[in-house]
Amino acid sequence: MTMQIYAAGTGRILRQLREDQRTVAMILLVPSLLMVLLYFLYQNYPTAPGSPPLFDRIAITMLGILPFVVMFLITSIAMQRERSSGTLERLLTTPMSKLDLLASYASAFSIAAVLQGVLACGVAFGLLGLSTAGSIGWVIVVAVLNAVLGVAIGLLCSAFARTEFQAVQFMPVVVVPQLFLCGLLVPRDQMPDWLHAISNVLPLSYAVDALQQISSNPEFTARMGLDIGVVLGFTVVALCAAAATLRRRTP
Repeated sequence: MTMQIYAAGTGRILRQLREDQRTVAMILLVPSLLMVLLYFLYQNYPTAPGSPPLFDRIAITMLGILPFVVMFLITSIAMQRERSSGTLERLLTTPMSKLDLLASYASAFSIAAVLQGVLACGVAFGLLGLSTAGSIGWVIVVAVLNAVLGVAIGLLCSAFARTEFQAVQFMPVVVVPQLFLCGLLVPRDQMPDWLHAISNVLPLSYAVDALQQISSNPEFTARMGLDIGVVLGFTVVALCAAAATLRRRTP
C-alpha cells in the first residue's frame, strides 16, 4: 500500500458518497428507522413477569444485524458500478494497487459505519429506551464492526457479479442463511448438530453472540473478546480474498 494513494482513494469515495444523498440517507437512517418500526411492533407484546421486554432482547441483536445487511448491499452494488462504468479499470492503470483500492473503500465506508452505528444506538438507547447490562460503548463497537464486516463481504461478493442485479442476488445466498443461523430465530445450542456446525463458521453468529454477551454481562468477558476477535478476523480475511479475486472489468 501507498499511503498517499490510499488517502486520495478514500477522499474520492467520501466525495462520491457526499454527492449521493440517497445513499447517505440509506446508510444513516435505514437502521434507525427500522429500530423505530421494531419498537412499535413489540410495544404491546405481553411479557412474563420478571422477564425483559421482547424489544430489548430482539433490538440488541438487530443493532448488529441491520448495519451488516445495509453495508453489504450498498458496497456490493457500488463496487459493481465502478467496474461496469469502467472506473475500476481506469483506476488500476494508475499506480493504485488493488489493496489501495479496497482499503480506500473499507475506510470510507467505515467512517459512514461509525456515524450509522452511533445514530442507530442513540435512537435505540436514547429515544426508544433500550436497556442492556453492558456498556453502550461496546454495543456501538460491535455495530460498527458488523458494518465493516458487511463492507468486506460485499467487496468480496462483488468480484463474482457481472451486473448490479447479480450483486443483489448474493444477498439471499450470503446474508439470509446467516440471519437464520446466527441465533436470532433459534438459540444456536438448540439447533440440530449439523446446523450448529454450519453456524460456527459464519461471522454473524459471533457478532450476535457478542451482543448477547453485552446485554447480559455488565463487565467485558473473555467470550465477548473472542467473538469480537473472530469478527475482526473474518473481516481481514474477506478483504484479502476480495483483493485476490478483484477483476479490472466484467467480461
